[in-house]
Amino acid sequence: MKRVITMLTAVLLLASCSPVLNRQLMKEGTRNVSLDQLRESPENYTGKLFILGGVIVNSKFTETGTQIEALYIPVDSFGYLEEEEHAGGRFLALSSKSNRLLDPVVYKRGREITLAGEFIESRKGKIDDMEYVYPVFEIKQVYLWQEPTYYYAPYYYPYYYNYPFLYDPWGRPYPDPFWPPAPW
Repeated sequence: MKRVITMLTAVLLLASCSPVLNRQLMKEGTRNVSLDQLRESPENYTGKLFILGGVIVNSKFTETGTQIEALYIPVDSFGYLEEEEHAGGRFLALSSKSNRLLDPVVYKRGREITLAGEFIESRKGKIDDMEYVYPVFEIKQVYLWQEPTYYYAPYYYPYYYNYPFLYDPWGRPYPDPFWPPAPW
């Protein structure tokens, strides 16, 4: 009976979909926000909690902690990233030294993140030569998605290792009909 209960519990745990961030933060936070609204009227959103997804463009250490610049991607109700085609601008995420130091080697360009952040302000910056206004968030919790793993098929070596003799499946050698080359 204990095995049955254990198996049912394991199946239920594996079948349930859990959020990537803290459940309380996911309930309190606003998802799928328009960054344009934050840029236009930052005073209306200051201090509010947002759930954001994105792809890291740049991360660096600053005097106050870590700064992550990311391309915004909306998230679903569990914090999973939605399609990247709906990307809508960039934002800055700050993590103070006292909160948690995020190493730029780990949080590097191209990695995907989901974070819960409190909106602080809008800050002017540059993307290449263009002026840009970044919404700035203070990180409450961050989830770094795993890098995709690519598997490559092993290289096929078309030649036989024991050339000029081939072996049948039972290990008996038989001569190669094309060896030695014909004298003509």
